[in-house]
Amino acid sequence: MFMSSASSSATSRISGGERRRHLLVFFGCLTLAGTWIGPLPRLAHEAFFAHMLMHMGVVAVAAPLLSLGIAGGRFDPVPRAPRLFSPIPTSVLELIVVWAWHAPALHHVARHTRAGVFAEQGMFLLCGLLVWLSAFGGSLPRGGSRSAAGVIGLLLTSMHMTLLGALLALAPRPLYPHVHGVGGLTPLEDQHLGGAIMLLVGGVSYLAGGVWLTVGLLRKRGFEPGEGT
Repeated sequence: MFMSSASSSATSRISGGERRRHLLVFFGCLTLAGTWIGPLPRLAHEAFFAHMLMHMGVVAVAAPLLSLGIAGGRFDPVPRAPRLFSPIPTSVLELIVVWAWHAPALHHVARHTRAGVFAEQGMFLLCGLLVWLSAFGGSLPRGGSRSAAGVIGLLLTSMHMTLLGALLALAPRPLYPHVHGVGGLTPLEDQHLGGAIMLLVGGVSYLAGGVWLTVGLLRKRGFEPGEGT
């Protein structure tokens, strides 16, 4: 009877984990649908803040939801290709991609051509998935060195998004050309709003992921947060 109870408990935990993963993937796909099919793509032709909402919806909301839903499951690609999902190099790759697409010339292509926005959004999603899967993917129990690298990768990404958001939010002049202001905003105000969105949503999302991973790493090493206080 004891063995039967233990088996039933294990099965319940497994099925509960599967349900959580399915829900995370579902909400990740729902976020992508709302970002790409809703009103944002059309509004982004004129409004920088709408373009930034699309960006953050992909890398700071959809990518972590999808990655956390895939991580540890049968579709997790990290155990099959661990070198491809190295946390620090993938965070550097995302830094390059994000900063490149926010250069005025490439940003103009993404805002005004269909091929440009497809390329930009696809690269944002791919890099976001790489970073989050590199940090949280892989077979459990994970090695401490990989978790520590995941913390560094997520915090590095949080720092560069915070920096880019601050530069956009504090710039004294518009960096991207607008034909008209949107919703009563001047081009500079629109840019400042977009920068604030990146600073808050992007910076906080990746920072939260790094903190979560840090807490998990400390617990595995036998340290409970709050001990000694």
